[in-house]
Amino acid sequence: MSFSIDVTETNFTQEVIEASHKTPVLVDFWATWCEPCKNLMPVLTKLADEYAGQFILAKVEIDQEQNLASQFSVQSVPTVKIVINGEIVDEFTGAIPETQIREFINKHLNSSEDSPLQQAIAEYQQGETESALEKMQEILIAEPANPMVRIEFANMLMREKRFDDARDLLNSLSADNKNNPTALALFGQLESIDAVVNAPDIESLLLTVEQEPANCLAREQLSAHYKLRGDYVAAMEQLLEIVRQDRNYNDDAGRTGLLKIFETLGSQDELVGQYRRKLAQTLN
Repeated sequence: MSFSIDVTETNFTQEVIEASHKTPVLVDFWATWCEPCKNLMPVLTKLADEYAGQFILAKVEIDQEQNLASQFSVQSVPTVKIVINGEIVDEFTGAIPETQIREFINKHLNSSEDSPLQQAIAEYQQGETESALEKMQEILIAEPANPMVRIEFANMLMREKRFDDARDLLNSLSADNKNNPTALALFGQLESIDAVVNAPDIESLLLTVEQEPANCLAREQLSAHYKLRGDYVAAMEQLLEIVRQDRNYNDDAGRTGLLKIFETLGSQDELVGQYRRKLAQTLN
């Protein structure tokens, strides 16, 4: 999984402002002609991978995104700003040493843990389920316009198998916020749950497709089972086989299902590139 993304004016609100309510976002404003930028970016990318999701690195190329550069008063590059809970809380300019960058990041990671949302998430992860759910309800009332509260609350409810409550929360999101990667993943899980409620188990379905390779319903149900397990490779293989067997099955469900998984995984994921190529080869 990649922890660095390219950001444009189109997705800045979603990938930076909204995402920062869940995870601190380090925004690197850079330019192709800037030599210090070329020295700094590999360091930031390495740290993003090393911290493994404790913060997200968002890269903004200023010549392509002049409006963003102007909006955030970028006077020189590289300029790095850290966004937490939708607010810019600190920044630095120039290619500073890695040790200083670590200090900069660590200072703000520690402070972000104090937010009510992060406290509730931490409680849930520690097994304090009821307390965490009660706290999430309070935060939802206090911050009704914060989409990440709804998304994280829905995530907890899904884990508690309160699927209808989770569905209601997700459906209450705006159209733009429904495209948040975490929200898309949760919608995908709900879709898979609906698909397997009355479906046979995996072993029975595997036997069916072995005996009836063109049975697209069994393959679609298998794919749903695999998605719920988080086995996206197996899920995509079944959907790809549906595309090979019958493009007309269930309104092109094989291709549509693959595209939904691509959305869930994100364009930076290696599997997405791999299966986009496989899909293109199958369609051609």
